[in-house]
Amino acid sequence: MSLIQVKDLYKIYNPGENEVRALDGISLSVEHGEFLAIIGQSGSGKSTFMNMLGLLDVPTSGEYYLDGINVSTMDDDRLSDIRNREIGFIFQGFNLIPSLTAQGNVELPLVYRGMKAEERQKLSNEALERVGLSNRKKHLPSQMSGGQQQRVAIARAVAARPPIIMADEPTGNLDSRAGEEVMRILHELNDEGRTIVLITHDNGIAATAKRVVRIQDGRIIDDYMN
Repeated sequence: MSLIQVKDLYKIYNPGENEVRALDGISLSVEHGEFLAIIGQSGSGKSTFMNMLGLLDVPTSGEYYLDGINVSTMDDDRLSDIRNREIGFIFQGFNLIPSLTAQGNVELPLVYRGMKAEERQKLSNEALERVGLSNRKKHLPSQMSGGQQQRVAIARAVAARPPIIMADEPTGNLDSRAGEEVMRILHELNDEGRTIVLITHDNGIAATAKRVVRIQDGRIIDDYMN
């Protein structure tokens, strides 16, 4: 059974005469442990597609099965519960809370899961250590470089050990060296069995993935293995 399976997924804004089809009938399967890059230019629909896959938005029509469960008709509470348990997110803009330390940022999703303080601290320490930032855990985002902030964001995404990591342009705000470090960590996570879905407009970044899906005008126009 595929980990992710979408069938005839549509996302339509302003239905009618001036409608915009952000997603125009996409069907796709992703297996457990894949490293998939979804590539496309700005406005191609790739970020809309990730929002659907990440349960951050719902399709206008179509079906989405996550680990065999039809999530396309669930209410917000159920989606939030599954999202928090199954998916870790990494965004281009880091999305860290400025007033929280690195450790506080990593622990925040664990707080939402109702985890006890001792377990939160253990998992956050392990996650920060794996991204090489155990010596910066008491620092605020403003006291860290962009690359370090993105590594905190990765630690936050992986602390609860979700099976799926979704990364939306994770190297977009970084210099090449920091970007390479982020990609190295993502490949390590994939080698350990995590499923990685990476959104990018960069052909060089996409070339490091095992599989590439190219989107244009809300449709898949190419799907190949590297």
